[in-house]
Amino acid sequence: MLLFLDDIATSEVLLILVFILVFFGSKSIPSIARTFGRTVYQIKQASTDLQDEIKKSGVDLKKDLNLTGIIQETTEEIRRPLDQQMVEMDNIIHYDPPSKKVDSAPESITPLPENSTPVSENVDAVKSKEL
Repeated sequence: MLLFLDDIATSEVLLILVFILVFFGSKSIPSIARTFGRTVYQIKQASTDLQDEIKKSGVDLKKDLNLTGIIQETTEEIRRPLDQQMVEMDNIIHYDPPSKKVDSAPESITPLPENSTPVSENVDAVKSKEL
């Protein structure tokens, strides 16, 4: 409030008060002081009202924008592919190959009967007949 008084010395303030007393007289000084006080109060009240309106509009704007929802959606959009990549990397790092059975034949292959000829010999025979 009195920040402007930092640049004004005490003697200058007294000089201003003497001029006010000379120009307006001792009878009108109380009414001038009341008017000045009301004006300062109205300015403070208007300033407070303006600050309140700005705060209210900021809150309304924040609600309209829904910034927290937008931030959460964006975070999830970024996190999903990264989580998927992390799972894939974890699976690659901890890969456990299937164990191989060396002593036994695979179950899907059936052994040939003893009197049959292998397919490769039949193919060779067919090719030689065509030539």
